[in-house]
Amino acid sequence: MKRELGIGRCGLACCLCSENSHCKGCNSGDCPDKDWCFNRRCSLEKGIGHCYECSLDCHQGLLGKIKPYGFTLYAKRYGEEKPLDKLEENERKGIVYHREGIKGDYDDFDDVEELIEFIDNGTKGE
Repeated sequence: MKRELGIGRCGLACCLCSENSHCKGCNSGDCPDKDWCFNRRCSLEKGIGHCYECSLDCHQGLLGKIKPYGFTLYAKRYGEEKPLDKLEENERKGIVYHREGIKGDYDDFDDVEELIEFIDNGTKGE
């Protein structure tokens, strides 16, 4: 885990991204998606560091997907350090953010509150 990369502006866990080993996160200016990322552009225009700092309940850009929206909502509720702690803890339990490509254990949800529960305790509700 590259904890220093943290949670991306859009809620993706940059700290666990395995797709681009040269990326230094969306705040570095080196993000490979910086030219098209709605959430990066919007948060920069608003002068905030992350979508979770915004007062709006937005579902635009990557926040239209449950995983980034769930992590954004989690960080909005608990701050950025707690989701990083939970990602680290869950990783030790064998929970995978990415497998081959971009699908992982956090992608198996249709309900955001169930995803938040999974982030928090690392187990799926019955």
